[in-house]
Amino acid sequence: MSLFIVDQKKCKRDGICAAVCPGQIILQSDKKAFPSLLEHGEEFCINCGHCVAACPHGAITLAAMPLPDCPPIEKDLLPEAGTVKQLLLSRRSIRRYKNRPVPRKLLEELLDTARYAPTGSNKQQIHWTIFSGPDDIRKLAQMVIDFMNRMIPVITDDAVVKRFRRIVSAWDNGRDRILRDAPHLFVAHSPSDLSFPAADCAIALTYLEIYAHARGLGTCWAGYFTAAAGLHEPLIKTLALPAGHRCFGAVMLGYPQYSYHRIPGRNEPQVTWR
Repeated sequence: MSLFIVDQKKCKRDGICAAVCPGQIILQSDKKAFPSLLEHGEEFCINCGHCVAACPHGAITLAAMPLPDCPPIEKDLLPEAGTVKQLLLSRRSIRRYKNRPVPRKLLEELLDTARYAPTGSNKQQIHWTIFSGPDDIRKLAQMVIDFMNRMIPVITDDAVVKRFRRIVSAWDNGRDRILRDAPHLFVAHSPSDLSFPAADCAIALTYLEIYAHARGLGTCWAGYFTAAAGLHEPLIKTLALPAGHRCFGAVMLGYPQYSYHRIPGRNEPQVTWR
């Protein structure tokens, strides 16, 4: 099957598919000609689907994505700008969770949404490892505490040392300030030799946490865990990521124990206009 197929009965020869193609591998000599693929264009196609998505006539098919697998955008479901802004501004980092697991079906729904996050060159190499249950979560948090204890004697930044000691002290007194007793931990990892693996994972995690907020769930970025996941050998072994992969981010997730009713202030944007 050819990579790029044009249904000539539907095609209006408007040139939209050629205009939106990131690789500029779709050619159309004039308005009388049907679009076609550049010779050896398959080498440069990243299967982003822009041509399929932009054609208003449903005339384009890619071998990797048949038209029935590309549903039309339901414009009636798109929120207004004010709604989107309120969703973003109302999202909070949640550090207290209900002792209640999130149903597996809902977790899968989050992942199904996050897979549409953009990635560099459309590599789509975001991988997930998901931990659930208090025993596993506490085991991971303990490893991060062990890592902090090992780092405290060698860190020269007094502020960091004080912060670590407070976190370790809280742990010793029965309070988890690493993973916050969250019911779930989503770990995003990717092959480390890609062009922008850290950005890819961060964007996917952002998609996941914003949609989680819309579904009544709470999230918090697990920064201490992410740092330890790249340096602490016992934690690295426990994660058992595929060869060449690295953890580039993680979020705690669960049902928030408390609700928030106001939007706290933030600094003004620091902008240089040119």
